[in-house]
Amino acid sequence: MNSTGEIFTDNGPFAQHLPGYAPRAQQIAMAEAVAGTIASRGVLVCEAGTGTGKTLAYLIPALLSEKKVLVSTGTKTLQDQLFHKDLPTALAVLDSKATIALLKGRGNYLCLHRLALREGQDHTPAQQSDLATIRRWALTTQSGDISEAGEIPEGAPIWPLVTSNRDNCLGQDCPKLAECHLMRARRAAQEAGLVVVNHHLLLADLALREGGVAELLPTADAIVVDEAHQLPDTAAQFFSISLGGRQLSDLARDTVAEHLAANGKVAARPAAAEAVEHGVRGLRLALGESLHKGPWKEVANRPEVVHFLTLVADALEDLGGWLKGEAPRSRGLDNCRQRCDGLRARLTLLRSGSDDSHVAWYETHRRSFTLTLTPLDVADAFEQSRQRHRAGWVFTSATLAVDGAFDHFREQLGLADAQTLCLDSPFDYRRHAVLYHPVGMPDPSSSDYNAAVVEAAVPVLEMSQGRAFVLFTSYRALEDAAERLGQRVEFPLLVQGRMPRHELLEQFREIDNGVLLGTASFWEGVDVRGDALSCVIIDRLPFGSPGDPIMAARIESLRGRGVNAFRSHQLPEAVIGLKQGVGRLIRDVDDRGVLVLCDPRLLKRDYGRLFLDSLPPMTRTRRLDVVRRFFDLERAAASESEA
Repeated sequence: MNSTGEIFTDNGPFAQHLPGYAPRAQQIAMAEAVAGTIASRGVLVCEAGTGTGKTLAYLIPALLSEKKVLVSTGTKTLQDQLFHKDLPTALAVLDSKATIALLKGRGNYLCLHRLALREGQDHTPAQQSDLATIRRWALTTQSGDISEAGEIPEGAPIWPLVTSNRDNCLGQDCPKLAECHLMRARRAAQEAGLVVVNHHLLLADLALREGGVAELLPTADAIVVDEAHQLPDTAAQFFSISLGGRQLSDLARDTVAEHLAANGKVAARPAAAEAVEHGVRGLRLALGESLHKGPWKEVANRPEVVHFLTLVADALEDLGGWLKGEAPRSRGLDNCRQRCDGLRARLTLLRSGSDDSHVAWYETHRRSFTLTLTPLDVADAFEQSRQRHRAGWVFTSATLAVDGAFDHFREQLGLADAQTLCLDSPFDYRRHAVLYHPVGMPDPSSSDYNAAVVEAAVPVLEMSQGRAFVLFTSYRALEDAAERLGQRVEFPLLVQGRMPRHELLEQFREIDNGVLLGTASFWEGVDVRGDALSCVIIDRLPFGSPGDPIMAARIESLRGRGVNAFRSHQLPEAVIGLKQGVGRLIRDVDDRGVLVLCDPRLLKRDYGRLFLDSLPPMTRTRRLDVVRRFFDLERAAASESEA
């Protein structure tokens, strides 16, 4: 083959290996651009519309380059799909013997030391049962990847007790180092030609924040960032300083466990550890019973918050002093001492609050809380870290551009020198999709807006015979709509929050007339192909909540610099978010469907045109009879194909 593009031609290896394969000009253009970026160690920002085949468009040139390549994804789900499905396909087509590896964060691997530490501790019957299952699995697993445990879901409460994190890992001092699943995975990654990681690991390596991972980037010739639209927010999280109630409680419990392991069960438990746990419980209650996310300044001066925050700080001080004397007894206790010192320093910094470049905020969870100091702008930090590694960089996603321009994404990450490429979807949206704007919709701020959304949705759902996603920008709107729709339609309603996400999707695919109601996590990363999904209804334009402390602080910071925060930040963020939601509708070349955008601001506000111009070129209508005719024709075509 003379060029990467020839791999994808109608007489190339793909055509020979995959029945029904058809070349796509967009895929070839992307593959050649990626190959050039890897060869020149340049920077490419590429939007590849749904159906482009972007995964293979970067995997093929990455493998052909025979260079060290890291591929980073936003989710573990896509990580697994890349490694277990897409990469084997690419290797088979190329008849390549390239070595590949999958590397996840440390919390995804069983920690044998922490598993041993649970022996003899008090546990609930449910925890005892789970630990017995994990011990049996530990005898046979080769990878230690908890996703392979099967009987125990990845989100089960038992896993944090038997996996490690950056704070509690003993590293080179661990007595189980020779058997460590994480270290084996890291060694395999260092030796492989292509490694699949996730954004958190990439950022840890980029910022030299994670001991042991930071050997990957210096050896990489190229880094491909898929789902790149998620990277700015992930980077903001990563460059944040955070302290959680769970971290504090884990320190207290691990201190007790390591103390008993080093001194025997008869040893007296350190009072300071119990004081930390008492302070954590009190601080959680002081922050309010409801689940809430807000700026730290709104609670920082509450007397009860000040009292318990001081109690936690004093208890950490006492625990640090106690651990200083006990640390020589074991590696585990010395690790607890180091963690305690780190958490004390973090707490001191967080109590100082916001400044011009950071926002301090808090979030309450059902049984815990998190205090965080987040940078308002990560462009400089990200670019400085990236410049240390003169590799080729490819940033790609189905949603990066706003009306064909990449200014917003590039500014967020400081990618001033990046080349850009915007590739439209090869799908025939004009023939296969209709965009319907309901008439008579009130302003989204009005009290009767949710009722109007349901009124607009019901006739469309009857025409589509269910088979729909109804996507909301808030849980409150979702719950209100679920109650109203339950009284209006006969189709099975699958409501986010009433069962795990993967179960909702499995049920939706199995039944032929379901209506799935979802919020943020269903706007992206969900792939339902064929007739099961023929309609997507979106209630509002996905503008970020002004009550979100990070969003509010960014708006205030931009305004302080004389920048129009709405036009420069809120609007492009909402456009990209809407593109993600719309992308759920057409997932394959033969898919057909109706998109319902209820928000009247699309047609009444001047910025509505920016949203519409950023979407695929669908047939647009405000008439229900056009929607009815579309579904009638779809059913007629389906009947013909079955006959």
